[in-house]
Amino acid sequence: MLILKTLARGADLHGFQIADSIQEVSEDVLHVEEGSLYPALQRMLIKGWISGEWGKTEENRRARYYRLTKDGRKQLEQELERYGRVAQAIARILQPA
Repeated sequence: MLILKTLARGADLHGFQIADSIQEVSEDVLHVEEGSLYPALQRMLIKGWISGEWGKTEENRRARYYRLTKDGRKQLEQELERYGRVAQAIARILQPA
């Protein structure tokens, strides 16, 4: 969900930029490790939620830039809805008795 939401902001990003954006937006609370990020990106490519195109970074290194697809936007909507239900359920449990 976090990767999809990051890509939904519109810019094509490579993996390090995605991880960096999540960390920055979460004010250093969330850290996405490479060992989790790249397998997740690969799964999303296979499912058609994102597309990837090879390009060059500002440092002239080869990197795959990712973008959200139409199916990815639908998946993000489903994930956000599911997250909302879970967050509400947790909030109900945490309310004082």
